[in-house]
Amino acid sequence: MPRTYATALAAALLALSAVPARGQSAPATDEAGGPAAQGWRPVPGKLMTRWAKEVSPTNARTEYPRPQLTRPRWRNLNGLWDYAIRPKIDSAQPDVAGPDAGKPNAGPPATAPAAAPAAPAAFDGKILVPYPVESALSGVGKTVGPGKALWYRRSFTVPAEWRAGGQRVLLHFGAVDWQSTVTLNGKSVGTHRGGYDPFSFDVTDQLSAGGEQVLTVAVLDPSDAGYQPRGKQVRNPQGIYYTPSTGIWQTVWIEPVPATYVRSLAVTPDANKNEVRIAAAVGGAAGGATLSAVVLDGDKEVASAKGAVGSNLVLKVPDAKRWSPDAPNLYGLRVTVGGGAGAAAAAGTPAGETVESYFAVRKLSVAKDAAGVPRLMLNDKFLFQYGPLDQGFWPDGLYTAPTDAAMKYDLAVTKRLGFNMVRKHVKVEPATWYHACDEMGLLVWQDMPSGDRGIGPNAAEDFKRSPESVATYEREWANIIEALRPFPSIVMWVPFNEGWGQSDTARIAELTKKLDPTRWVDNASGWADRGVGDVLDLHVYPGPAPSAASVRKRGERAMVLGEFGGLGLPVKGHSWQDEKNWGYRSFTTPDALTDAYLGLLARLHPLVGTPGYSAAVYTQTTDVEIEVNGLMTYDREVIKMDEARTAAAARRLYGPPPVVTEVVPDARAAPIAWRYAIEKPADGWEKPAFDDAAWQTGPAGFGTANTPGTTVRTEWKGKDIWVRRTFDLPAAAAVDRLHLSLYHDEDAEVYLNGVPAATVTGYTTEYALVPIRPEALKALKPGGQNTIAIHCLQRTGGQYIDAGIVEVK
Repeated sequence: MPRTYATALAAALLALSAVPARGQSAPATDEAGGPAAQGWRPVPGKLMTRWAKEVSPTNARTEYPRPQLTRPRWRNLNGLWDYAIRPKIDSAQPDVAGPDAGKPNAGPPATAPAAAPAAPAAFDGKILVPYPVESALSGVGKTVGPGKALWYRRSFTVPAEWRAGGQRVLLHFGAVDWQSTVTLNGKSVGTHRGGYDPFSFDVTDQLSAGGEQVLTVAVLDPSDAGYQPRGKQVRNPQGIYYTPSTGIWQTVWIEPVPATYVRSLAVTPDANKNEVRIAAAVGGAAGGATLSAVVLDGDKEVASAKGAVGSNLVLKVPDAKRWSPDAPNLYGLRVTVGGGAGAAAAAGTPAGETVESYFAVRKLSVAKDAAGVPRLMLNDKFLFQYGPLDQGFWPDGLYTAPTDAAMKYDLAVTKRLGFNMVRKHVKVEPATWYHACDEMGLLVWQDMPSGDRGIGPNAAEDFKRSPESVATYEREWANIIEALRPFPSIVMWVPFNEGWGQSDTARIAELTKKLDPTRWVDNASGWADRGVGDVLDLHVYPGPAPSAASVRKRGERAMVLGEFGGLGLPVKGHSWQDEKNWGYRSFTTPDALTDAYLGLLARLHPLVGTPGYSAAVYTQTTDVEIEVNGLMTYDREVIKMDEARTAAAARRLYGPPPVVTEVVPDARAAPIAWRYAIEKPADGWEKPAFDDAAWQTGPAGFGTANTPGTTVRTEWKGKDIWVRRTFDLPAAAAVDRLHLSLYHDEDAEVYLNGVPAATVTGYTTEYALVPIRPEALKALKPGGQNTIAIHCLQRTGGQYIDAGIVEVK
């Protein structure tokens, strides 16, 4: 049965309680302990997370891997395997994609397996599965690339009771990147192509009569030399592209099933009718079998139905509780398949089984609000969606989080920082990740991992894939959707990102909707929108305002900000490398980063009203390799910004768009006199008592006339300018709601009554709302005279500085 939201939240809070304070490091790993004694240790010299010390050959992702369809008996095959890297054998290991062999959730391959390839006579050493061979936690840390094969081998035993009474044994792989050829005891099992979708084989016929079973897997992964979906993996990592994750990177496991068993469940809730439709794909001898289902609210049975296998059961759920980020209600589901004319039944052994699952009742739609703006509606209500771009990389495990607790920590921090959504970016996670989102109440936008080549931001036509590339993409995308369909947290499918592999967009959007008509479809996140799907998805860095031309493309679709932000701060000792890191816009202190982030959110909130964003995605959850624009460092040791202020700002986005009222006017209202200097003044220039009698006087704003959107009344052409003035703050001013109305080109430091109020970098193209630091708000004197002082630094191009103060309700 699924855990309750309270249980999930308690577990998340327990994980958070062990987090070091901001800026502190976790204790060093004791390398003299058990793992090394077993012949394995992480590759030295790599950035590690605090969870790496918990990983060992006996503790490598031991959690149950398939929460959407559970059985009590299973065996985890993670741990130490033999590995070897050898030249690829072309005849036995083709690089081109063919018919899929292993389908998600069980069963024999779709095509007869070819002859088993010959394994190496000797292996190179040990690898810890399920960590990619390039990762530190694998214990190997080597690359493979095109032209080579990565071989795995391990032995295991099968309990005798698993083979009695006509039972079958299934072998499951959570994910292997990219092509996997599986043999058992020298007998070919099958081949699977696809690095992100789970696959399974019935290996009963390949098992030996008793004793050790020898499992061998040969993997090919051309990385960015091939056309297959690969996400951000490249052979030469740099910028926004990262180290490959070759081979087994999710859990490998086996389980027994009866002669008649549940292969998969299709569970379709209908919020309008308060009902759920259930169908089961049944494996083995299903003739004459029956299907029954029970819906549970906690331990209480609330609905049940029974019918023949192959029929759709419809269960009424009285007053069904809706699922949402604030109330992630989950219903338990118990499904039984019974009877059947299989060998077990004929022999007098009962056939059939009972499996456990869960579901949620929620409704997704696009509808116009009272102002006529198309909106993403959850349960017939507009809920603004705000989440981070989550790439799912780890410094020690690459694609694989070191532990289940580590994986859930990212989600717990996401929730704690005020987000209600996550965009899973060009990667697919293990089923347990989505289950955690279901329990915690995090909406998920799911990308298809990118592959092949791309098109530019303004490309008039889509990329033309080869027939082989098209077949590979569509097969894996369909498999991913099938595998992830059970998870109610997933609300959006995103087949293309920024033109990468973007081909035949309208048809792919239609195909995606046909594969799953219950969720929204984003035809292309960023760049080349083709006017189809449920949303217009814009990328604006740092953002967040859209161009007028972009807004006109919306039509009857909702408009979302699929990426913005990307504010960077390298933190020494917690980065992939100490120098030459990269971010869309970089800062040097946590305070400056916090100010800039809050400024983005202050500008974003009014845009929810007009022109009407329905969602926004901030780049990104963590640093990834040399990309340092994460909310957290790559090792998850430092949350870079002030948590209380950022969480409060995020939660404000879910309320009504703000009403902005002028309190202290800026240059747009009148020619207001400021004192100014273009030579560096004496220390204390920002203090109210500073003597500025030697400074010049001029009306704001200050800058050059060619700077767009400005009101220049005093020309300033130099590198630096210092400006200050006094103002009266009304006695009735709501100090806690005050913001700066600031136009800066470029970097600026703002002080109120001598207290730092904000630090901004770069430039704006209009007056922007900038939150004022709490300590500066406390320094203000309602009903009295106050001082505002600004230093602005010009670097290149146009230049301008001006400020006022507004109240934001």
